[in-house]
Formats: sequence, C-alpha cells, structure tokens
Amino acid sequence: MQMTEQKPVTIQTATPVKAMPDAQTVTAVHHYTDRLFSFRVTRPASLRFRSGEFVMIGLMGENGRPLLRAYSIASPSWDEELQFYSIKVQDGPLTSKLQHIQPGDEVILRPKPVGTLVHDALLPGKRIWFFSTGTGIAPFASLLRDPETYERFDQVILTHTCRDVAELKFGEELIAETLVDPLVGEEASEKLRYYPTTTREESPKMGRITTLLQDGTLFEDLGVTDFGPQNDRAMVCGSIGLNNDLREIFESRGFCEGANSEPGQFVVEKAFVG
Repeated sequence: MQMTEQKPVTIQTATPVKAMPDAQTVTAVHHYTDRLFSFRVTRPASLRFRSGEFVMIGLMGENGRPLLRAYSIASPSWDEELQFYSIKVQDGPLTSKLQHIQPGDEVILRPKPVGTLVHDALLPGKRIWFFSTGTGIAPFASLLRDPETYERFDQVILTHTCRDVAELKFGEELIAETLVDPLVGEEASEKLRYYPTTTREESPKMGRITTLLQDGTLFEDLGVTDFGPQNDRAMVCGSIGLNNDLREIFESRGFCEGANSEPGQFVVEKAFVG
C-alpha cells in the first residue's frame, strides 16, 4: 500500500515488549534513497495471508505502547520471511524511528492480514494491470511472485510511477528477481510486462500514469488494442489522489469495482492508516 506518514495507530497493552508474541526480528534492511527503504523480518509460524494483503506493524513507543500502521506485505504468501517497503519521514511518528532499524532489532506485528488487492476480489479476465506509484508497488511485489497470478491471466502488466529515476530501483530489482524465480520465472518471462515512468526527473518514459492511460500512450506503447471491462482487470495502489482518479477513469469505461464479497473488474486499496 502507498505509505503516507500520519498519526500512527496506538494500541494499549500491559504486556512488556519482550514477552509479546507478535515481536518479530529484523533480518535485512536495504536503503534505496533518502526517502525509501525496504526490510525483511521473521514470519510468525501461524501467519497465513493472501498475496496482496497488509498487516499492522511498528515499534514500541516511548510510553510503552506499540505505534502501528498498515504495511502491505511485499513478499509472496509462500515466503518464509516477510518483506516490507517504506517511505522515510524525518519527523514522522513512526518512520522517523523505523528507518533506523538494523538486523537483529525487533518490530511489532499484528498477524491479522486484510486487504482488497487480492485475486478473490476480481472476476476472471484476459489481462491484469497493477497500477502503482511510490511504495504502492509493495502489494504487487507479492502478487507478481504468486503462481496464481499467472494461472489466472494471459498477460500481467505492472506500471510504477515515481518522481525520480532512483525511486524506481525497487521495481527494477523486483522484475529482475521475478524473471529468474524458480517458481514463476518461466511464466513471468512470457506474460509479464513492466512499465516504469517518472514525473520529475527525465527518463525514457515520463508522465503521470493517468495521463498516459487517458491519451492512449500506455496502450500504444504496450500494443494493447482491446482494453475494456470484458478483457481487463486492474488493481490500484498509490496516493489517494491517484486511486480516486483511476477509479473515475475505470468507471467511465464501464468497469465495476470489486470486493472480497463481490468480485468485480478492478479494485483499489482503501486502507490509509498512518
């Protein structure tokens, strides 16, 4: 899910952090820019989730209570660890501290996965689009490495829009790893298309993804001539503005929004818990 540093969720507990069953150990940290980093943590033995879902994670606050916020799980459902992708906000209540974690540190995790960016919320189709901006690529990092994605669709297209070229690095690494993944690499090599764009720094493809979709550039670049609700399914995860804009575009083209209880032709991540 797209990260925006707001007031974190505070959950009161009388249990010391060392005794808390949802404390997980950081196993790796990677800093991409002064605004973005990823990290991996141990996975609770009891945790089961669908690729694309999110959980609440965070750190203990100075008052002894956990500061938690929603993070999409960037690792696939079969991974033995959990990966997350985050922004850094220097004065943010949580990420100002979270960005300094090191392997061996502990984070708090509430193992109750939820979310709308799951296959169960979409009807069968020919092609699946993953529209992402910034850290909104995280749930799609999970879905791209899930065999079900390639079983359900003939073509898988990931768009990732960031301000600067350096912010696309996570997505570039994701694509490279997916193409050689022993579980999905062969199918991904045939079905997966990657469409990165920037909005500020010059790059081979520039522009907001909404503009490129509406003026037809996106379809022309990818050779798609039959985009519509009969063939296409879409998932969206980015800023609230992007989510709302794409929802309007899809609905104007006859797409119906889906949910876990009633599958449709597109879904938008609704959770923005700071």
